[in-house]
Amino acid sequence: MQINKLIIILFLFFQGLSSAQAVLKIEITQGMEGATPIAIVPFDWVGSGLPPENINQIIAADLQRSGFFSPLPEQDMISRPGEASQVMFADWRALNVDYVVVGRMLSQPDGTFQIQFQLMDVHKGKQMAGYSIRSRQPELRTTAHQISDIIYKTVTDVDGAFDTHIAYITVTQNRKSERLYRLAIADADGHNEQIVFESSKPLMSPSWSPDGKQLAYVSFTSGRQEVYVQNVITRESRLVSSSKGLNGAPVWSPDGKQLALTLSKDGNPEIYVVNLSNNKFTRITRHYAIDTEATWMPDGKGLIFTSDRGGSPQLYQVELNRQGAVSRPKRITFDGNYNARASVSPDGKRVAMVHRENGRFTIAVQSLVNGRFQVLTTSRLDESPSFSPNGSMIIYATEDNYNGVLAAVSVDGRAHQRLSLQSGDVREPAWSPFK
Repeated sequence: MQINKLIIILFLFFQGLSSAQAVLKIEITQGMEGATPIAIVPFDWVGSGLPPENINQIIAADLQRSGFFSPLPEQDMISRPGEASQVMFADWRALNVDYVVVGRMLSQPDGTFQIQFQLMDVHKGKQMAGYSIRSRQPELRTTAHQISDIIYKTVTDVDGAFDTHIAYITVTQNRKSERLYRLAIADADGHNEQIVFESSKPLMSPSWSPDGKQLAYVSFTSGRQEVYVQNVITRESRLVSSSKGLNGAPVWSPDGKQLALTLSKDGNPEIYVVNLSNNKFTRITRHYAIDTEATWMPDGKGLIFTSDRGGSPQLYQVELNRQGAVSRPKRITFDGNYNARASVSPDGKRVAMVHRENGRFTIAVQSLVNGRFQVLTTSRLDESPSFSPNGSMIIYATEDNYNGVLAAVSVDGRAHQRLSLQSGDVREPAWSPFK
């Protein structure tokens, strides 16, 4: 079976990962043509010494990564106002800038910081948004991401996803050249990494709970494949499935009460749903082919999964009801002879997948409304797509010079970025929900 071969290939790929220091660095590899020009003016600093964070640079990097904005380089700014009353709109019109963000960071006697900012519409000559936020020093990057979210929402009318997190797997080597697998989380821009769990055996398939407080994942720590759920704050973990055979691909239901996963305890890989309150398992698929890699529809009333029941790996959709009964699986992908590892957009209108074309594994997206199919990437080994919580970007795993890296692409394929380690590999990304 082709899916069996893929599972083996991915496992061997994980086994061969090299050492890494898990510090993600983001590189914009392709900007969006026609992106909205915006100027993020360096914030005025009211305090002693140097400011603890360059808030404007964090905001500019956020907005550039979205693909929708093109921040003006600081060296091209002909003035640097700190508040709205100082903005000379004619100056910014001359630079073909549509929006200007100005702000101040004030050091407070209690050790906190007051962050003030205003978003200005250059062509209309008026303020669009203005906020004052109190922040402690460890939270300044979070505050900058929140400001980015406000700017993105104000201009696009779409929620920003900068103040969110990503989960991923890294592998390092100790002094004895023994592999150490880590389940890690970081801010969406790769900063503030935290290790949730580590093991000398492979870890795979992290999946966020809807409240962003827990991760489900696959562990080989005991010597066999098992599914765990772990609280990312308390680090408390719980064994969910350790049945005979395959225990893999866990994914949370939208209400956080269930996991869909792949089990082979009855002899063949099938899709099951487990109720996390009573650990009751309900079998969803029944077929001699391999059914795996389920993901939920946002309303919780259906699943999309990978199956080779038609002769090659394709995506199928099945409807559920409260009793766990299911409809007959319906095939939904027909472009090419390989489509797998689905991720559904938060609005339920698109499904991202791994698509094989001319011997390359790429990321593609298909409309669930009209069936339109689009290949978004051109690498040779892309995998594990995961939608951002606002549905505007897709993060995925790929390779660069034979090293595993993460990458992201806009849903229209126009903006690309790459997240890489200083050395080594990082795989299996999952984008968190909104906080």
